[in-house]
Amino acid sequence: MRGTREAATKERQWNESISARCRLGSTTDCPSPSVWTGGQYGTGRRISLRDTRALLAAALAGSLHAPGIAYELHPVFRLRIPKACPGVDPAFLSPRNTWADKAAYDSQAERLRDMFRENFDRQGYAALGIGPVM
Repeated sequence: MRGTREAATKERQWNESISARCRLGSTTDCPSPSVWTGGQYGTGRRISLRDTRALLAAALAGSLHAPGIAYELHPVFRLRIPKACPGVDPAFLSPRNTWADKAAYDSQAERLRDMFRENFDRQGYAALGIGPVM
């Protein structure tokens, strides 16, 4: 619990010091929905380096928080997804839209949300005053 508390405190301080407005999930440890598009791992395809670079460049430049940017609220994860990003096809921005089987996407999204919730409970984040978003 001590390590979790220290990590949460450091992350909060770092985010406040740079005025973080978005999160970039790690995609290097294992296949996850943030790495693949168009279907689950093994069915879809890896997000292209071009799109990855365009999304990162837009996030770093503040383009995703410019006045007038429209967002869609993800129904499962409650994340705001920009409806447009310079250099990226808008249809690609909503992960559900890239899956041919929408019911399979919904099922996977709910499964992942439940895994996040279980981990949240197991790590004891509530004791740190951190509440779940999903």
